[in-house]
Amino acid sequence: MPNVVVLGSTGSIGTQTLQVMKHLPEFRVLALSAGRNTDLLRTQIEEHKPRRAAVLDKDAAQALGQELGIPVGFGSDALCELATLPEADIIVVALVGAAGVKPTLAALKAGKRVALANKETLVIAGHLIEDYLSQIIPIDSEHSALWHCFYGREREHVDRIVLTASGGPFRNYPRSLEEVSVEEALRHPNWDMGGKITIDSATLMNKGLEVIEAHWLFDFPYDKIDVVVHPQSIVHSLIRLNDGSYIAQLGPTDMRIPIQYALTYPEVLVSPVEPLDLVQAGTLTFEAVNHERFPCLSLAYAAGEAGGELPAALNAANEVAVEMFLAGRIGFMDIPRLVEDVMGRFAGKSFLSLEQILEVDGCARQLAREWVSSGKSTLKR
Repeated sequence: MPNVVVLGSTGSIGTQTLQVMKHLPEFRVLALSAGRNTDLLRTQIEEHKPRRAAVLDKDAAQALGQELGIPVGFGSDALCELATLPEADIIVVALVGAAGVKPTLAALKAGKRVALANKETLVIAGHLIEDYLSQIIPIDSEHSALWHCFYGREREHVDRIVLTASGGPFRNYPRSLEEVSVEEALRHPNWDMGGKITIDSATLMNKGLEVIEAHWLFDFPYDKIDVVVHPQSIVHSLIRLNDGSYIAQLGPTDMRIPIQYALTYPEVLVSPVEPLDLVQAGTLTFEAVNHERFPCLSLAYAAGEAGGELPAALNAANEVAVEMFLAGRIGFMDIPRLVEDVMGRFAGKSFLSLEQILEVDGCARQLAREWVSSGKSTLKR
């Protein structure tokens, strides 16, 4: 019976992971963690009966532990403790942001299999993960698709990686993107995701982060990783072989499929999701990305190619920018402007230690908040 730790169990990926595990009776929920959503965590603990849990706040941890009768830790150290439990077999990292890096590294160093849904781990610390790639199974639908496409194939037989992007809600937006509202940006046409990743999808920053992830996961140079717009979101990724032919993975727009694959890999089991109906899917189309309309993608390519401090600066600035946009503090197109401005303060230096990465992360966040406070936003109030 594989024991599974779900870090970030109250978020979109975390809740869907627990849904999947209901269909996998041979898997046991060993531990859960949440941020501030202790009400949902309480419900999950009562239903799945984990042996341990963790939250962000010390007082909340004490109260929850006393109420439910299990050890409940708090803070970053508690996440690392759950990630390295001796009896744990699989660590699902569904944390959002740079908070996922330390527990992911801790789990990998402890020899755990990591089902990774935290983009930031590979984006800002990919060079620290290189020696542990054999322990990582990606949950992102695009990288899970590539995992399928690469399975049983020699790396040298593949010429290019192709990631697909839905184009988000603004692919054919009739007005200037300067006028975009928060409500419009959160209205993704195909996927049901959390707020942060939905905005990243709207700016195409999400696809840029995935490009950096793919670089590390599959050891491909950036000029061999393409992005195409595929509005139907049926083809999740492709590889182009040396002979010019393509191998693609197609499936429903449901994250439970890549989640289950990450848990059961290399087995492919019957899924709780209805299979894709090719006739109903109809016509599948592909378009070039409009880089002028969506500059975040180009910023991510530039950060990945430069390396050093820039991926961490890009990620941290973007997290703050999205937070400020959702709060109504900046406009939609201020997101790439803020990110580019903060990136300009850093350099593509040599690979950094985890401590240096986190220092860059903190500095970039401070610079991003100063950018907002300085009144540079073009938001019309």
